[in-house]
Amino acid sequence: QVHVVESGGGLVQAGGSLRLSCSLTGRTFSRYAMGWFRRAPGKDREFVAAFNWDGDMTYYSDSVKGRFTISREQDEKSNSLQMNSLKPEDTAIYYCAAPAGRYYSDYLNPDNYDYWGQGTQVTVSS
Repeated sequence: QVHVVESGGGLVQAGGSLRLSCSLTGRTFSRYAMGWFRRAPGKDREFVAAFNWDGDMTYYSDSVKGRFTISREQDEKSNSLQMNSLKPEDTAIYYCAAPAGRYYSDYLNPDNYDYWGQGTQVTVSS
């Protein structure tokens, strides 16, 4: 069984930065594509960022492009999400996820992800 462990959430003022981390543990393969999604109060879950299995492509939502950076760690089963220039509208529970397979046509679709973390709260005050 694969477990997804997130860390790094917290409270920050607008304009500040936070770094989220995510690792896969358990019965894992050597490499995974991974992504982050978030759910704000009263809103649907939305895609934030992801990278593909090969690690040569990254994907970002328009709302975070230029401010957030997703990076795969050397073990290829972990990643970090560096969030800069945070805005109050970034307030949400952030979820790390990974698909079981290698290649997908749409890394923005949460239905393609099999393993999900419990989520970590990010709160940005104005």
